[in-house]
Amino acid sequence: MKLADLLAMKTRGEKIAVLTCYDASFATLCENAGMDVLLVGDSLGMALQGAKDTLGVTLTDMVYHTRLVSAGAKQCYIVADLPYGSDATPALALNSARALVEVGAHMVKLEGNKTDAVRLLVGNGIPVCAHLGFTPQSVHELGGYKVQGRDAESARKILDDAIALEWAGAAMLVLEMVPAALAARISHETSMMTIGIGAGPSCNGQVLVLHDMLGIYPGKSPRFVRNFMAGADSIQMAVSNYVRAVKNGTFPTAEHSF
Repeated sequence: MKLADLLAMKTRGEKIAVLTCYDASFATLCENAGMDVLLVGDSLGMALQGAKDTLGVTLTDMVYHTRLVSAGAKQCYIVADLPYGSDATPALALNSARALVEVGAHMVKLEGNKTDAVRLLVGNGIPVCAHLGFTPQSVHELGGYKVQGRDAESARKILDDAIALEWAGAAMLVLEMVPAALAARISHETSMMTIGIGAGPSCNGQVLVLHDMLGIYPGKSPRFVRNFMAGADSIQMAVSNYVRAVKNGTFPTAEHSF
């Protein structure tokens, strides 16, 4: 899978299936299930390390897990998160991104409207996935896990940020916990591949945290999560069912959207 293949999927209207992944075994399993993109997310802080948020995840952690995923996946497109603090300046973002690319990432993801960093990364041949809406690294600034863009002013800000990131060179955009109507507009008005998580069915693709969609993360599941282990005989079947549901448009539905 190459970036051009993913962009062609957006053009054809074919949904892009994305799942977080943190190790070689699950990378191989997801690839065999037909996954398009694996996201090595800093969500590993919560899913694997038992933290209450993503803020303690280090670049060393991300390099380690990106290397593992790359070892297990030979066909999937691999996106790796720049963890908290590793993109504080454009120059730092470039150094951090290079460390991830060196161990197998095809693209890096950063949170917020960091257009200067995006330009520098793209100018150095590193594709970028942006992330708007609820951005976990800003959880304290945002006042907790809250839907973003509900009112006209904040929705306009997210749309303007998306357009700015597109102009800066971002090729993909994760939209997290934003109203479905806003995500649909951004998907229509920008050339970026939009990947939704709690952003409605009109995004070009969908992503969930692996441990959430398997129903093994302790605590209450977010509204946008569906437990794909329900009714599945194996993890392989659950992941395959997730891919199928994203591809045929049966996930997400209105009950998973805002």
